[in-house]
Amino acid sequence: MKFYKSGGDILPTSIQASARDAKSKNDDVSRREFLAMAATFGATTATAYAMLGTNSPLQAAEAPKTGGTIRIGMVVRAGKDPRSYDDSPQANISRGWLEYLVRYTHQFTFEPMLLESWEISEDAKTYILNVRPGVTWHNGDPLTAEHVAYNIDRWCEKDAEGNSMAGRFGTLIDADAGKAADGAIEVVDTMTVRLNLPKPDITLIAGMADYPAAVVHPNAGSADPFQAPLGTGPYTLESHEVGVKAVLVRKDGHKWWNEGNGAYLDRIEFIDVGTDPTVIVASYESEEIDANYETSGDFVSLLTGLGLQQNEAVTAATIVLRPNQVTEVDGQRPYADARVRRALSMAVDNSVLLELGVNNLGIPAQNHHVCPIHPEYAEVDRLPYDPAGAMALLKEAGMDDYEHELISIEDDWRRNTTDAMAAQLRGAGIKVKRTVVPGTSFWNDWAKFPFSSTNWNMRPLGVQILALAYRSGEAWNETAFNNAEFDRLLADALATPDADKRRGIMAKLEKIMLDEGVVTQPYWRSLYNHNRPHVKEMGMHPTFEIHLDKIWLDA
Repeated sequence: MKFYKSGGDILPTSIQASARDAKSKNDDVSRREFLAMAATFGATTATAYAMLGTNSPLQAAEAPKTGGTIRIGMVVRAGKDPRSYDDSPQANISRGWLEYLVRYTHQFTFEPMLLESWEISEDAKTYILNVRPGVTWHNGDPLTAEHVAYNIDRWCEKDAEGNSMAGRFGTLIDADAGKAADGAIEVVDTMTVRLNLPKPDITLIAGMADYPAAVVHPNAGSADPFQAPLGTGPYTLESHEVGVKAVLVRKDGHKWWNEGNGAYLDRIEFIDVGTDPTVIVASYESEEIDANYETSGDFVSLLTGLGLQQNEAVTAATIVLRPNQVTEVDGQRPYADARVRRALSMAVDNSVLLELGVNNLGIPAQNHHVCPIHPEYAEVDRLPYDPAGAMALLKEAGMDDYEHELISIEDDWRRNTTDAMAAQLRGAGIKVKRTVVPGTSFWNDWAKFPFSSTNWNMRPLGVQILALAYRSGEAWNETAFNNAEFDRLLADALATPDADKRRGIMAKLEKIMLDEGVVTQPYWRSLYNHNRPHVKEMGMHPTFEIHLDKIWLDA
C-alpha cells in the first residue's frame, strides 16, 4: 500500500492530474480545487503552488514586533464543550489556549499544528498521525498519542449533545454503537496514531481543521474550556463576561512549542459589539477597538473610507433559508411535503437576495449548498424562478392559504436577506409572518425553528458540507432531511479521492437537493473585515478563523 506524507513532494496521480488541469484552465476556481486536495494528501503550501507553476503568496516582509494589546470587536458568547461549538467566535477566543491538530490557512491549504505530519494511504482508508514532539500542556504534561486518540474518540460519540464532530468523523463510527468502531483508532506508540477506516474518506484532515475540533486535555476538569482553561497554546483566559468582554493573556511559565515564531501579543481583548454594524462603526470612531471580526454590506466601503485596512477572502460562506421537515406547527408538519419546499425556492430570485442581503458582495448560488470553488462542484439546472408555478405547487399540496413564519437573527445582512425572501414570497401571493430573534437567544434554538435562516461557514470540500448539514441524523442537520439514497451517494463521494469522479456523484446529490427542495441557498459571500493600520497579519480568513499567534502590532 502506497502512503503519501504531508510535507512531501510525491502525490497521487489524480492530484498531479488536477494540477495540470488547473494550470491549463488558469482560473482561481480551478486553483482552489487543486490546493484543497493537494494539501489533504500532504503537499506543503509551497509545493502545491509550485505544481501550479506559481509562487506561494508572499509573506509580510516586515519583522514582527512583540508586545502590546489588541482589541477585537466580536460577539462574546458563552463557552461549552468545543465539539459542540456552533459559532466561530467561541473558537476564536479559546484558540488562544486550545489548539488544533491541523490548521486551514489563508492560502486554502492545510498545515500541521499539534500533528508534526500525517500520512494517507492511496485508497484513503488508513491515516497515520504523527504527533508533534515537544508540545506540553499548561500543567506540564507532554502531548501524547493517547491524548490525540482520546479527542478523536470523543469526536465519534454520536449521542453527545450537539457534537457536530461526529458528522465529520462518521466513517469511523459504528452505527449501532454510536461510537468509534473497535480498532478504528489505534495508538501505535507514544507519538503515533493510526486510523483504520472501514471505507475511504477524503475529508478527515479537513475535519480536523474545523473550529469544533479543538484538542482538549483528558483531565481538563470541565467539558467547558472557558470554566477550566487548560491547553497547549501560548495564552490563557484571564476573564470572560458573556455579551461584554473576554480577555486572553500570555500564559506565565509555559513554553509554547512554536516559541519565537508567533504569539507576539501580550494581551488580546475581545469586545462584544453585538450584531449591529453601526455599533462596529461607533466602536472604531470612539477608539474602543483595533480590529473587527466581520464587516458586511454597505459597511465595507464605509469602514474603508475611515482609513481602516480592508481585508477580503473569496470563499464559500453563505446563508441558508430552510424549512425543517419534521417540526410540528399547530399539530401539523407544514414542510414534510417536498412540493411546499420546492415552492418556497421557486418563488425567490436569488440575485435579488444577493443585492438586498449583502450589497452584491458575492455571486448567486443554485440552492444545493455546493460552491463553484469546491473541487467536486457540478453544474446542474436549479429550480426555475417561477412565482406562479410556486403558487400552483402550494395549491396542489393544499397549502396555498398557510401563513409561514420566517425567522432570522437580528443582525444586518442575515436579517436583510431574510426580509428580501419574505418580500418575494409575499409578492408571489404566499402569506408570511416575519420574526426577528435577538442574537442572545437565536443560537439556543437555531436547529429547531420550523422555517428560518442560518449562516454557514465555508468548508474546503463540498462533501464536508453535505455530510455536516444534510446527512440523516447529524447534529447540524437543521432541515431534518432524511434520504437513504442521498446518504448512500454521499458515502460513495466521501470514498472517492479523484475530484473528477467525485463530481459525477455530486451531480446526483445536487439533483436530489433540488428535487426535494431542501433549502433556498441564494448566494456565496465574499467576506470582509477591517483593522487599524498598525495591526499586522489580521487578515480575513475564508472560514472566519482569527489566527491569534500570527497577529502583531506596529507601535
